[in-house]
Amino acid sequence: MAYFYKGGRLAGMSPVSTGKPGHRTPTGNFRISQKKYSHRSNLYGHYISSRGQVLRSNVDVRRHRKPAGSRFRGASMDYMMRINGPVTMHAGYVPGYPASHGCIRIPWHMAKIFYRHARVGTKVSVVP
Repeated sequence: MAYFYKGGRLAGMSPVSTGKPGHRTPTGNFRISQKKYSHRSNLYGHYISSRGQVLRSNVDVRRHRKPAGSRFRGASMDYMMRINGPVTMHAGYVPGYPASHGCIRIPWHMAKIFYRHARVGTKVSVVP
């Protein structure tokens, strides 16, 4: 769960999906260092053809070779709020269990609200 406090009072909460085994979300105290409304991953996504057809999905560019003639399209990370290097909070699929590559996924409607109210520098505590 994510809890949003404003002026020391609970202002909102949302289910989240954190890092799956092998990609655990780091715990600790962080601050939002960057925000970007429309962001795409530069590590995870899909290889697509010149016509936009997905040739291989759920790839990690560091481990999966790009098929000849294809290009990489990073996974959508809208309402991105960076908290720790490559780890961000962003809109995404929240299946009810850890499923990300380390990021904190928030349902779209809640990510939009959190994004609107959190400023760069906002404290973020990630607890187990």
